[in-house]
Amino acid sequence: MPGTFTYTFDTPTYKGTSTINTGLFINNEWVDPVDGDLIEYYAGWADKITGKTIETNPTKFAYTRHEPYGVVGQIIPWNFPFSMLAWKIAPAVATGNTVVIKPSEVTPLTALKLAEVVKEAGFPPGVINIVNGYGATVGQAISEHYGIEKVAFTGSTLTGRRILKAAAETNLKDVSLELGGKSPTIIFEDANLEQAIKWAAGGIFFNMGQVCSAGSRIFVQEGVYDKFLEHFTAAAKGLGDSAGDPFAAGTQHGPQVSKTQFDRIMSYIDSGKEAGAHVQAGGERHGDKGFFIKPTVFTNVTPDMKIVREEIFGPVGVVLKFKTEEEVIELANDTTYGLASHIFSENTSRAIRVAHALESGSVWVNCANSLEISVPFGGYKQSGNGGRDLGEYALETYTQVKGVHINVGLKL
Repeated sequence: MPGTFTYTFDTPTYKGTSTINTGLFINNEWVDPVDGDLIEYYAGWADKITGKTIETNPTKFAYTRHEPYGVVGQIIPWNFPFSMLAWKIAPAVATGNTVVIKPSEVTPLTALKLAEVVKEAGFPPGVINIVNGYGATVGQAISEHYGIEKVAFTGSTLTGRRILKAAAETNLKDVSLELGGKSPTIIFEDANLEQAIKWAAGGIFFNMGQVCSAGSRIFVQEGVYDKFLEHFTAAAKGLGDSAGDPFAAGTQHGPQVSKTQFDRIMSYIDSGKEAGAHVQAGGERHGDKGFFIKPTVFTNVTPDMKIVREEIFGPVGVVLKFKTEEEVIELANDTTYGLASHIFSENTSRAIRVAHALESGSVWVNCANSLEISVPFGGYKQSGNGGRDLGEYALETYTQVKGVHINVGLKL
């Protein structure tokens, strides 16, 4: 739900109002670097897939070709249904492949609408094939099919493991995975605190926290910890008070996608409470109808708690205090995930130094989840492997390299 949310502070140290983005706005315009623009971007790449001529010796001419796999299987999640379609289909088709794509069974309608558009655009039959169904049937069939040479998946780490196993047990098809995350947001004392609060709130609460790169572990340097927590808590509470019908004008916090997801998130909240974490904000459902959960902030957490270790995929963040740069790098990297990181500091040297030290596929400095079409997105460690989405790098995900050797003078 793109828009802005204005909240009011009325605390002993600060009174006034501020505004946070529930999405990314530049000059009052919603910036979404996917969908139509992304499809147009990859259409521009279609005639620019080239190899290299490689110098070897005077008697040989050698070059490489980047060739399509043929049939590519793709499996996408429910949290950004059309964007995920564009991310997967566009580079695969631009590199000469045909695709069989399975949308989430929770959000099938967007893909069916795209099928109409694909037909209207004049794509030949069989180039883009959309197959709806459950993961245990359609997803499994794609993962095991001997006629599919490549599978690209975005979703949970658990499902990614199953796809890798199915590929290993059949035709050893190439697999690329973009999986879950437990991304750190690091606030240094020299950060622009007002901006850091806004970006951090959007980074965890956007799309009701149902974002793989959500900044769910928020590390705040001790000198600004109290002030940050005060204002960040006010933002979370104000956003929760605005929860309502996602189709209504002005709504900035909607429901979780399903009862299954609602129950899963609430179980994590209960786990945090039972482990002794302090509920700074939220920690309960909103109202008695629908699957609404108040934006939740936990403090007094320890690194071993489930709410710190595991991906929740909901509007739940933990705030931790740190002292030094070295300490926070160690804390941020203490995770099995490595999808994204967010750093807030006005010290450019520090920001770059920490960005290079963090074990994640994407690092945003003084912003959060600010994607660009031309910049690759993907994870380290258990957040993914086998390739990247977005940018020129995605073309490598959907091509295989052939080396050609031509004898131009060598005699036996």
